[in-house]
Amino acid sequence: MKVRIQRVDKNLPLPKYETDGSVGFDFLAREDTVIPAKGVALIPGNAIVEVPRNFVLFVTLRSSTPRKKGLLMPHGVGVIDHDYCGPQDEIKIQVYNFTDKAVTISRGEKIAQGIFVHIDKAEWEDVERIREESRGGFGSTDL
Repeated sequence: MKVRIQRVDKNLPLPKYETDGSVGFDFLAREDTVIPAKGVALIPGNAIVEVPRNFVLFVTLRSSTPRKKGLLMPHGVGVIDHDYCGPQDEIKIQVYNFTDKAVTISRGEKIAQGIFVHIDKAEWEDVERIREESRGGFGSTDL
């Protein structure tokens, strides 16, 4: 699949898949960013991506980031829509520093990964009841 991408800083390389088996490609920080202790910050990801129609681009932290850096994404995952690709639509990675010290992300550092997922849009059918029996409600499989 060919995907159009614009790097904000051409001196940084294109995102890449690190292995043949990787489903996510790495975003690199475009600039040094300091995330204050217990604070939230946006790290510029150096990419404007035209997500293909019928796809979504999920942006999530690399699996080692919480352990190595003490950072989480406050909302878990970023969702990049097909039409989020204008001149001001650089992908930014929102992070929360859960440590007691400031954390610095350096320019060029791998900070997040992107994963393309095929999607369909729902066409709703409004009904009175979907089924007669309930499964048991929230947490019902924890019994």
